[in-house]
Amino acid sequence: MTSELIQLSIDKIMQTAAYTVIILACPKKKIAIFMEPAVGKNIQLFLTDTVMARPPTHQLLDLIFKGLEVRVKQVVINEVYDTVYHARLFLEQQIGDIRHILEIDARPSDCILIALMHNAPIFCSDEVLEKVIAVEE
Repeated sequence: MTSELIQLSIDKIMQTAAYTVIILACPKKKIAIFMEPAVGKNIQLFLTDTVMARPPTHQLLDLIFKGLEVRVKQVVINEVYDTVYHARLFLEQQIGDIRHILEIDARPSDCILIALMHNAPIFCSDEVLEKVIAVEE
């Protein structure tokens, strides 16, 4: 059985000293993904175009992707266990006549930042959406 993918959009990003929460939305519901404050700070740095003296990890990854001519295709939040989400980052690289698609297991928080940086879509399986509790306004 294959699961349908539903595209999500970023509804809100909220930062506290203890955590960051990203609210992702689709027509069915809104879900919350909590992450450590360091990732939230990196998202904030990206969204505010803050220039650092040395590149933080997300900028380093971006430089590697550019150097290897890798394109970020999409992010898929594919599983949730208790309250821990799992995601897959899909990358594409053309080498000669061969197109390679890489599927990498990664934290949703890192994937969301990479998707933001590359204007890549974020998807969630309908199975995950059915399992999680919706965020109420």
